[in-house]
Amino acid sequence: MNIGIVTDSTCDLPDNVIDALSIGVVPLYINFGEESYLDGVDLKRPDFYRRLPDADPPPTTAIPGTEAFLAIYERIAASGATRIVSIHVSSALSGVLDAARVAARQVSIPVTVFDSGSLTLGLGFLVWEAARLAAEGLGLDDVLSGLRSLRRRTHVCAALDTLEFLRRSGRMNSVVAALGGLIRLKPLLKMNDGTSASEKVRTSEGAMRRLVELLQARAPVERVAIVHTHALERARMLQQRAGRLLDGLEVLSVDITPVLGTHLGPGAVGFACVQAKS
Repeated sequence: MNIGIVTDSTCDLPDNVIDALSIGVVPLYINFGEESYLDGVDLKRPDFYRRLPDADPPPTTAIPGTEAFLAIYERIAASGATRIVSIHVSSALSGVLDAARVAARQVSIPVTVFDSGSLTLGLGFLVWEAARLAAEGLGLDDVLSGLRSLRRRTHVCAALDTLEFLRRSGRMNSVVAALGGLIRLKPLLKMNDGTSASEKVRTSEGAMRRLVELLQARAPVERVAIVHTHALERARMLQQRAGRLLDGLEVLSVDITPVLGTHLGPGAVGFACVQAKS
């Protein structure tokens, strides 16, 4: 059985990994007013984050139609795959899975749509593992079993620099956003296995300390990435503060996709990690 792997542009996987493992990626849309861009195709991350703070109206995001999924599914089928596993951003955050499921019913080979329960490189780590298992020739049951195990052990935590972009994107009400700015609240968002949670930390320094505490609570980890929204210095600081927790690990550092950056705003920093099996 030759299994093809598909995901969406919120996975934040490096291009070299996507290319090496022949992963199909469906790009989402970012809209600045009347201008619409394919995420990661016609709008690069530095350009997006340069435009974001002053954009009026604020950018919006959109899910591609079923034809975008169909095109990639059929391309992978034509390359010799006998079935596809399509892994996407958490259904708690987006309707991407719904579009994938509609398209899956119209493909010439069987397609299994899998909810990652995660985002950014939390999703990316699941996609990477599925592609690795498929490349080794494992069957569908083994690939899905590996994904379910990994999903339970995958955590994403991020501290936002401001509540303003959550407010602008309609993810929270303006009163809470105004009060948060007034008392310098730094929201800290967490996701694991499809369940999201949040904390409120007073300052940027407090948020950095809390991120290290959260990573330590999940140690030992077998995979880790530092994720940020155009905040490379804060990402370097988090990696430095985490210190020995990252010893012996390859640590990825990525600028989060604009589709997520639209809601998080610039200056956010955090991590995605996979806990080691107990």
